[in-house]
Amino acid sequence: MSSAQKQKVFTGWHMLAIMIAFFGVIIAVNLTMAFYANSSWTGLIVKNSYVASQTFNERAAEGRAQAALGWNGDLIVEDGAITYRLTDASGSLIPLDGVKLIMHRPVTADEDTTLELERRPDGAFGVDHGPGDGTWVVSITAEAGLDHPYRDVRRIVIKDGALR
Repeated sequence: MSSAQKQKVFTGWHMLAIMIAFFGVIIAVNLTMAFYANSSWTGLIVKNSYVASQTFNERAAEGRAQAALGWNGDLIVEDGAITYRLTDASGSLIPLDGVKLIMHRPVTADEDTTLELERRPDGAFGVDHGPGDGTWVVSITAEAGLDHPYRDVRRIVIKDGALR
């Protein structure tokens, strides 16, 4: 028999090698995805959902009362600074006792930032802080002399250091 007539025989060892390679790739991909999922975002919204649910109705009522005021929050991000002012329906500036701002990325806790804004000469509150470009969730708490703080939560996009 010549070498051209010899056929390669597919044995059980060949099948074993194919199965190990196939499942090895699947396991490697799953482990890689699990690693990145675990290291990128905790998924934690509140520390204890039961405790958070106990105040839901109160916070919803506060939100309805706040909406009835007709106030507008103006958030400005530019030139390495963040400025916030609160105005009433007629556009008059509402005097505030303090403003706290919490910024976090929607899918990671790595860049969470809490900022205490300072009163500016024009009556607005601001801080020199240039958040990085990208999408942010901003939670603003303003002390406006109400029974509860005025809350303003928004999702913003910053590009080239300015709000878009």
